[in-house]
Amino acid sequence: MTPKGFLFSTAEAAIKKPGKKDLALIYSGVEASISGTFTTNNIKAAPVKINIKKIRSGRGQAIIINSGNANACTGKKGLQDAAEIIRLSAKGLKIKPSLVYICSTGVIGTPLPMDRIRLRIPELIDQLGKSSIEDVAAAIMTTDTFSKIVNKKLKVDNKIGTIAGISKGAGMIWPHMATMLCFIMTDIAVNQKTLNRVMLDAVKKSFNRITVDGDRSTNDTALVIANGLIGNREVTEKSSSFKVFRNAIHEVTYELSRLIVKDGEGATKVIEIEVKGAVNEKDAEKVAFSVANSNLVKTAAYGNDANWGRIMSAIGYSGVKVREEKIDIHTGNVKVAVKGLGTGKDKEASDALKRKEVKVVINLNSGRSSAKVLTCDLTEEYVKINAAYRT
Repeated sequence: MTPKGFLFSTAEAAIKKPGKKDLALIYSGVEASISGTFTTNNIKAAPVKINIKKIRSGRGQAIIINSGNANACTGKKGLQDAAEIIRLSAKGLKIKPSLVYICSTGVIGTPLPMDRIRLRIPELIDQLGKSSIEDVAAAIMTTDTFSKIVNKKLKVDNKIGTIAGISKGAGMIWPHMATMLCFIMTDIAVNQKTLNRVMLDAVKKSFNRITVDGDRSTNDTALVIANGLIGNREVTEKSSSFKVFRNAIHEVTYELSRLIVKDGEGATKVIEIEVKGAVNEKDAEKVAFSVANSNLVKTAAYGNDANWGRIMSAIGYSGVKVREEKIDIHTGNVKVAVKGLGTGKDKEASDALKRKEVKVVINLNSGRSSAKVLTCDLTEEYVKINAAYRT
């Protein structure tokens, strides 16, 4: 399912391994509303610096992406190279450079191979419409083992609209944001301020609540572009269709974030950490991330060892004021700790850890707020992948 008016193309510029497509273009036939969120790492890649400035306009029409090279820590040349790619793309598409966004992902600290990229931009433009959204999802991958695509259809003003999202990410995953790129396209007309608010809230509860390895990238970007080609009345927060649209965007971002965690480098299982009974949502999130980022918890999950003491320890150093004698912990459907004491059901809990998707529920019994964080186990394969990342 592809939203109306969007065209795609891919090309090979030999940035990654030979024989792999590593350039992609997403193009809307008309100028559109656009919103985005970016890494909070103080060291930002050239494309991120450029996009942060131009996103203020709220308008966009094309996104050009390369994989295999992050164009980060490349100084003035990196900014010049990114600006040149935008300029060449805009000229070929016959649109204003301000409507072209650029994203990169890959190795940090290496200049882009501009001699090869320049040659491929005309090809990208000439081939528009000859590639699919699946082709773009594959072209933006780095250490990913599968492409990540989510589609939703919904009714707005008695018209059927489509939301399609793609993302990449497997390692260097930790908010705010993670080493990921995400592009969401829709043919539904949405007020730009409304689109911005919906996207920020959706990212907060999806991409900003996942962690694979506690590392934060320089290139993280999530963009949503809405061209309105189904002809509906513009969705605002007062529209009857607002909740339907908002929920659909939340579902798309959450499912994409789950796929990123599922594809965590070397991961064998997805782990959802839910913290309940916190004084406020911020405390719940802090506790959830403390547990989710614990290497001891993650390696225990890999070994199917229901060592709830590691979870309790991570709760204790989260920085949140908690009372040990109030805390309950579930692994799967097995209650492993009640009021801070073990229940003797470690074997049953270990069996629950053998599943591909595991849920850990922690009740602090101190309030009414909650939060969920997605993570994965930590395996020997993660070390192997990252030890050989540049070789």
